[in-house]
Parts: sequence; structure tokens; C-alpha cells
Amino acid sequence: MKKKILVYGLPGSGKTWLSERLQKTMGCSWFNADKIREMANDWNFDQNARSRQARRMRNIADYEKSVGHTVICDFVCPTKLTREIFEADITIYMDTIREGRFEDTNKMFEKPEFGEPTIHITQFLSDEKINELGDSLLEMEKNND
Repeated sequence: MKKKILVYGLPGSGKTWLSERLQKTMGCSWFNADKIREMANDWNFDQNARSRQARRMRNIADYEKSVGHTVICDFVCPTKLTREIFEADITIYMDTIREGRFEDTNKMFEKPEFGEPTIHITQFLSDEKINELGDSLLEMEKNND
């Protein structure tokens, strides 16, 4: 079964860097939140806007999954609510920095609760480790078919 993968964490934690490399390894679809915000011309970052962005990303990811694609979406997804709205099959929490460059996001960001992330990454990964992660995600996908 194709998967909807959320890569989330503070700005600057390496979400896009990891997602871009995983997409190449896995040969799946990938959507970056900044690109989607740009297309929607929506640069608000309050709680309502964060929920709206989570729904926007969910709709795109759900469509990709419905047409038979595994999809990676990378965005801050700062609260438990926004992560629940997105409804990922697999989450990857980028826990590589203590704080991001935006104070309002730092204050809003809720670290995941125990057991919430499927994969918890605490350091930047080598290309070899990214390939191993991609292979592992593909195996998870295959085992659920």
C-alpha cells in the first residue's frame, strides 16, 4: 500500500534536505510546504493558518496516494493538531536543532509525545544512511500490500 509520509520539525532542521534525497531514493512524489504556500499565496503563520496549511498538504498528499503514489510532504507541522490534520501513515521527526530561526514558531512548536513519530532523527544523515532509510520505507510499503 502506498504511504503518506510527513517529514516535520523546526525551520532549519533539515526537512527539505532529507525529503529531497528520500524522494530520489524512493522514486516517489514530494511536496514542500514553502512551494505550496507560494502557489496559494498564503504567508500567514498563526494557528489558523498552520491548520489551513496542514489541510492543504493533506489534500495534495491524499490525492497522490489515491492515484497510487507514495508521497513525502515536508513542513513544520508545529502542533499535535496540525499533525493530526495531516494524517500521515509515517512520520519522520527532524529533531536536529534546539530552536529555529523564527521565535513565534519556536514558541508554538510542540515536540511529539512518546510514540508519536514513526522515525526520530537527531542528526543529519549521510547519503548512505538516507538510502538505507529510503529502502526501509519502501520495505514498509511493500509489507503492507
